[in-house]
Amino acid sequence: QVQVVESGGGLVQPGGSLGLSCTASGSIFKVYDMGWYRQAPGKQRELVAAEGSEGRTIYLDSVKGRFTISRDNAKNTVYLQMNSLKPEDTAIYYCNAEFQTDPYGSTSSRWGQGTQVTVSS
Repeated sequence: QVQVVESGGGLVQPGGSLGLSCTASGSIFKVYDMGWYRQAPGKQRELVAAEGSEGRTIYLDSVKGRFTISRDNAKNTVYLQMNSLKPEDTAIYYCNAEFQTDPYGSTSSRWGQGTQVTVSS
């Protein structure tokens, strides 16, 4: 069984910073892509940032220059540093991890439970 657990989040004023972390644990052979998604009320879930095991990153256009994704492969952990936060960044942030549980099996993915980020004065 594989678990994906996020931490961080909370309430921050506009222009402030917040950090999120996410760890995949359990019967894991290798973790591939790890990414952060968000879903605001009444909107679809969208990809915020993702990083592959080889270090390639992608970002949502609206967060480029403000958010930074990084990961520690040894810990199967991905981080999201969010700076210059705006009210429109308010959402539930979800982590997703793609992984194999053995070297010959197929790739699976799992979502974390989500963590609330609220940007408000």
